[in-house]
Amino acid sequence: MKKYFKKCIAVILAIILVSGLFQGCTEAERVNHNLNRQANYFDCERRVTVYNARTDKIILYIEGYIDISNNTTNELVVTAKTSKDTYKKNYVYLNDYTLYVVEDIGGTHSDPYHYKVFFDTNVIPSVEVK
Repeated sequence: MKKYFKKCIAVILAIILVSGLFQGCTEAERVNHNLNRQANYFDCERRVTVYNARTDKIILYIEGYIDISNNTTNELVVTAKTSKDTYKKNYVYLNDYTLYVVEDIGGTHSDPYHYKVFFDTNVIPSVEVK
């Protein structure tokens, strides 16, 4: 009889513990987790805009089905899916004067292999050939 009560108490405590774990997650945490997971699998269209903080000018922006990460050499790594099995990787050096913003621009249906990289022509220095 004592074993039966111990098992019942253990089961009840386990149920309370598990239900407490599920109640600890807010909707925002679940949504954030799901959006991060979608981005890691190239399921949402995003735009990365890189700014020069000293001049307040846009250096470049990349849009498409992309995943971003930082590496150990202070670079932003942007990987874009350009077709079913084709990917492009871009590196943006980050320093005290560069910053970036990532936007989720999904919400409307578009080409799943849409990929664009734009450089601001005012930032690229002119070159003279002599």
